Amino acid sequence: MVSALAYGNWLTHGAQIDEEMAIACVHKALDLGITTFDTADVYAGTRAETVLGNALKGVRRESIVLCSKVYWPTGSGPNDRGLSAKHIIESCNASLKRLGTDYLDLYQAHRYDYETPPEEVMMAFDHLVRQGKVIYLGVSEWKAGEIKEANSIARELGLHKIVSNQPQYSMLWRIIEKEVIPLCLDEGIGQIVWSPLAQGILTGKYRPGEPPPAGSRATDSDGQAFIGRYLNNEVLEAVSRLAPIASDAGMTMAQMALAWVLSRPGISAAIVGATRPEQLEENVKAVDKSINEDTSRRIDDVLGSTVVRDPSLTQSPQTRP
Repeated sequence: MVSALAYGNWLTHGAQIDEEMAIACVHKALDLGITTFDTADVYAGTRAETVLGNALKGVRRESIVLCSKVYWPTGSGPNDRGLSAKHIIESCNASLKRLGTDYLDLYQAHRYDYETPPEEVMMAFDHLVRQGKVIYLGVSEWKAGEIKEANSIARELGLHKIVSNQPQYSMLWRIIEKEVIPLCLDEGIGQIVWSPLAQGILTGKYRPGEPPPAGSRATDSDGQAFIGRYLNNEVLEAVSRLAPIASDAGMTMAQMALAWVLSRPGISAAIVGATRPEQLEENVKAVDKSINEDTSRRIDDVLGSTVVRDPSLTQSPQTRP
């Protein structure tokens, strides 16, 4: 069981905000009922895991769901990356130390590794489960066929299967709807989605014809790789027309974007980040909101051709969340 909103620390912990503010955000998340925390070994050069571990010290371990990921380089050596059995096992051990815990609730393959046989990947993850270092297995940004093949191997070899997927998903980015969601519904795989606010675009703070706000994702070197595709007048003008729809529904634009994601089939949780505790106070209100058919239709009418639906545009191996 995961909380409807998960707290993620990509770009924030160990990078955008200092540790004191990071701890304040984590404690506010806990106060608001967020119990699922998502990170990765590569975030902020491994510092993000350390900060999250410090923030969760003293919290009853059984009361939270702690998730991390493996794939991206965490060192300069040839075995410091990918999904080889060696890197998966060593990376998991390092993540456990940084997070200050004996086990991960969910361990995820951060991308698909085209250089490692999928049998080796699944056997390495299964080994961690049998050791008690990991409870559940997940993936991030895998294609439907890759997920299906991995679970077929798990069934054939008697290994633990993938039960969670972490794709990008928002009102503007819907590529999982055509193939991934149907496959995952058949396989019993839940979606813990990232960027439900489209890197902040769907909050309405980016205005057409105006420079990005200072200190925003658009001015961050890591965040620019993802938000850049939205920073054009066509998208920003369409998003600006969502404001009256949100107002009519009694929500802020951010709350409507989150409520929309949570209302979609197969979605277990949406990951949100924060640089200030008060951001979480507003976002968590989306959990109690609903999107009716009229609101959904109006959203689709406004966004129109700005919505990305092509499954071939799955995230490139050269980029990461």
